[in-house]
Amino acid sequence: MHVEDLLRLESLDLTLLWGEPPLLAREISGVTATDLEEPGRFLQRGEIVLSGLVWWSAADEEATADRFVGALRGAGAAALLAGEETHGRVPEVLVDACRRHGIALLSVPVHTSFRAITDTVYLRQWGDLSRRPAASSYALPENVRGELSRLLAEGADPATLLTRAVAHLGTPPCYVLSATGRTIARTPTARALAAAEASRQLASALRVDPEASPYGQWFLHLPGAVEVPPRMLHEIAEVFAQYRQGSLRREAAAQAPARELLALIEAERSAAAPLPAALRACGLPERGPYTVMATGAEESTEADALREVLRHLADHRFVTARLAGGGTAAVIAGAGTGVVAEVPAGVDARGAGAGDAAAGAADSGSPGGSPDGVVAALKGLWPALRACDEATLPYGGISAPAATPADLNGALVQARYALTAARRAEGPNLTAVDDLTTLEALLSGLPADVRTAFGIHALGPLADDSNPSHRMLLETLDTFLTHNGSWARTAEALHLHVNTVHYRIGRVELLTGRDLARLDHKLDLKAALLCR
Repeated sequence: MHVEDLLRLESLDLTLLWGEPPLLAREISGVTATDLEEPGRFLQRGEIVLSGLVWWSAADEEATADRFVGALRGAGAAALLAGEETHGRVPEVLVDACRRHGIALLSVPVHTSFRAITDTVYLRQWGDLSRRPAASSYALPENVRGELSRLLAEGADPATLLTRAVAHLGTPPCYVLSATGRTIARTPTARALAAAEASRQLASALRVDPEASPYGQWFLHLPGAVEVPPRMLHEIAEVFAQYRQGSLRREAAAQAPARELLALIEAERSAAAPLPAALRACGLPERGPYTVMATGAEESTEADALREVLRHLADHRFVTARLAGGGTAAVIAGAGTGVVAEVPAGVDARGAGAGDAAAGAADSGSPGGSPDGVVAALKGLWPALRACDEATLPYGGISAPAATPADLNGALVQARYALTAARRAEGPNLTAVDDLTTLEALLSGLPADVRTAFGIHALGPLADDSNPSHRMLLETLDTFLTHNGSWARTAEALHLHVNTVHYRIGRVELLTGRDLARLDHKLDLKAALLCR
């Protein structure tokens, strides 16, 4: 791997501050993170140096930066990667020092961890070595590497791969975990971990594929006291990176039936006859109940979030696909109401990316069961996505149960409606259509332009709240409706005389054309206020 390769990785988001083409073409031999002011004696030739610049302060003279960079040049460092977090930027004196000494300088943004860079370098480096006929710097024994390569080619499951990868170490407890703490694989000596407990272990685990999305990431976790060379862990992680890539290719190949099913469901007048066949092609039962879930995901990261949550569901088959009308949807079927805690054999049946188009889906048994358990499980799991990407939490909408395939179109409409409501809600980012039990919640599912149009039509001239008089009348109307049309309580709340309230409500009726003695007109104006 070369220095310039790091700049090409969008996942790292590095910025080149200085470096000529020959310097960027330098090969990377390893990584060292240091904040020593003179780190030269700890560096190896060809390494990139990661520094948070704790050793530098604004009061330091130019000589401080010059000594640091001079030590890097003397040790033959390939490049300096300087973090922006400590000072908010990389000091100009450091840029000048790197220019003088001929050391390429890259800045590391706050959202990119040094660990991500280290993982990327060693995973790529191991991959490069594996293609060299005379590679001699492997940490894994040759017989283990050969066995793992054979198992990968034969399509072995993750638990088998993990067990064989650490067998020469005495088969210590070891796990492969998903970004939300789902156990993808564990060795026979490793105890079962609940998802919440496993999630707490991810901070000390090794990422398998640094280029994966935050929701699709896998982690290698070795909790025991066994001393394992870091290079060996990286080589084992590379095995699972290859396995994961193969799983993704299999999922992509199996997406055609899922897309066809969702296209049939999305069509308003879809023929009933093709639906059972499309469900069978996806490995789903021909009888309900089903639950439909929608996200606004156009980006693959949010689609990964949807699939990761669904893989926690026990005894439920599911498929996901992009919709022609935008976003991603899932159809969930099968018995059972719980959340996957552990599969006895040590492998999560959905760890290979199954669930999409029936690839590797667990047998759901009878197609019956209570969809209420699905909704409760999804609501319990959804907040776990926050730990994957603290900047965002995807929005989702869940339908009511669809009893038959013919009901799936209506369920998709419900899920999309609930998704719109979730975007407007102040609470969790996941809303079920069954949660919309009030007029305000029901209206929140309407598209914004529909809400605006209704408000303008129902309120008439009062919709122009830039007029101070109109704002006063709207406040009076809102208070009047909140107090169930009570003149006295409205007057008390607004500190007005009752006659003034009668006058203002009369003006509201005149401008809107509504009669507030009628319940239906009161409801119309209440809805219009909620749509503003």
